Amino acid sequence: MVAAYHYGGRDGDISKGWGGSPRHQFPTLSEWFAYGCLGVQIFFVISGFVICMSGWGRPLRSFFASRVSRLYPAYWAAIVIVTATFALPWVAYRTVSPSDALVNLTMLQQPVGTERVLGVCWTLWAELRFYALFALCVVLPGANRQRVLVFCGVWTLAAVITDAVHQPMLNMVLMPEYAPFFIGGIGLYLLHRDRRDVIAWGVTGVSWAIGQHYAVAGLWHRADPAFFSYRHTSVIVAVITLGFVLVGAVALGFFRWADWRWLTVAGALTYPFYLVHEHLGWVVVAVLHRKLGIPSYGTLVLTVALMLGLAWLLNRYVENRLTPLLRRALSRKMLPREVTPAPPAGR
Repeated sequence: MVAAYHYGGRDGDISKGWGGSPRHQFPTLSEWFAYGCLGVQIFFVISGFVICMSGWGRPLRSFFASRVSRLYPAYWAAIVIVTATFALPWVAYRTVSPSDALVNLTMLQQPVGTERVLGVCWTLWAELRFYALFALCVVLPGANRQRVLVFCGVWTLAAVITDAVHQPMLNMVLMPEYAPFFIGGIGLYLLHRDRRDVIAWGVTGVSWAIGQHYAVAGLWHRADPAFFSYRHTSVIVAVITLGFVLVGAVALGFFRWADWRWLTVAGALTYPFYLVHEHLGWVVVAVLHRKLGIPSYGTLVLTVALMLGLAWLLNRYVENRLTPLLRRALSRKMLPREVTPAPPAGR
């Protein structure tokens, strides 16, 4: 969904690759590709489910190690690859300064205010804030049903109050526009543990209701030819609803029959693909479409295939090798140094 949005559902830098607006390349599909940005909200729902699952019954050190080792190896590789590619003289896009590239390695470039190497990293900044909130409020004291439900209730209430009072600091911490999706995913994990949990159903339902509101408020506008696309309110709500329903179906076990190895591989590729597809896709589209003359739909399919191939390489040679090493290093407890007794004081 996100790749369709970046390649054919918006204007901007991708237009340099196509040599014009993607609306001219995909006159029928571009208006549907524009809904692909909602894949991020569905991604946040999945994240809420996964983070609650990974933090349940796990000490803070182990949770921290699992999250850092999951996010950073492929991210570091993507930063290096995109920075190096944009530094090539024949590439039409400008690379960031060495100083900004170094800050980007921390994943804290947005609060620091430096230029981003990866456009998609804004979602990772939202993820980091969610991890911090969940770690401090749930993992540190010990995850259980009651504590998780209190966390969901307090965060929901605090987020809507923050949105009402317009406090930038609280808005950055509590993320009112994204909190419902993370919280909805947490509610779905509680239902995964016990589908008869009425309060968890309530958490999920309230999160869906508030989440679709923020999705509509952020993406809907009156029909205007000056805008690239016009998204219908009903379709926005339908996409958000479908995302909740599908993640809920997985949580409740309705897809247990889909136990195929290729799904595991596909799941492993989603994160590195997400990291590299946008910016490198601009370059690949320009080469395939403008230099080699491949038609728009062929270019779209080939670009996605090439980005999946690169994601496979990153998963196999970066993530599979560095993630276990980094996790073990961060999980290892620091042993206290042996203290040598002081010699007796002399006369």
